[in-house]
Amino acid sequence: MYQKNDIIKNTHFNGLKVDRVVSKVGCETLLICLEKGHHFPEHTSPRDALLVMLEGDINFSINHTAYQLQTHQTFQFPAKEKHKVFANRNSKFLIIR
Repeated sequence: MYQKNDIIKNTHFNGLKVDRVVSKVGCETLLICLEKGHHFPEHTSPRDALLVMLEGDINFSINHTAYQLQTHQTFQFPAKEKHKVFANRNSKFLIIR
């Protein structure tokens, strides 16, 4: 089945917004929209994950280290490690896990 949508383009910034783009057994893709100055509180991922920056600038903090991530960068991290995110600019990114 083919399916096209504009969820990334049409999702607007309003604090923190999480949308499930795709969900299959054993894998899901989440779209995270984070408005400038807002944060995604500390949490864990149930599986190893890949973060793909679509636009913006965030600080991704994990294991007592902050990583600045910008448009078109990726970041891999393991399951069950506490992490949090702060938006330096309006930001959109995918979490594939």
